[in-house]
Amino acid sequence: MADMLTEQEFHVRADAALEALMRTLGDLADREGFEIEQQGGVLNILFEEPSETRFVISPNTPVRQIWVSALIRSFKLSWSPDRQQFELGGEPLAALIERLIHTHLGR
Repeated sequence: MADMLTEQEFHVRADAALEALMRTLGDLADREGFEIEQQGGVLNILFEEPSETRFVISPNTPVRQIWVSALIRSFKLSWSPDRQQFELGGEPLAALIERLIHTHLGR
């Protein structure tokens, strides 16, 4: 595929996307009472309420995607060269995660 990112490009973009997501979610985490932690390149969103739950957001280098495990589903986001972001069906990573958080919290 001509639009396939190299491994190095993928790592740079995935790391930047996860860092940006952490910054974006910081205020929401404070307001809604959930935790965000990053370990080994994987971002975890941890909830105690309304039930103990973990969302896992991780880069998958072989397929050049960011994978999200949340609400007993998996979401696989690919790089959009036109929009310069990881997305699924046109929905950017941050918007997807915020939507899933609101769904989990019943909002």
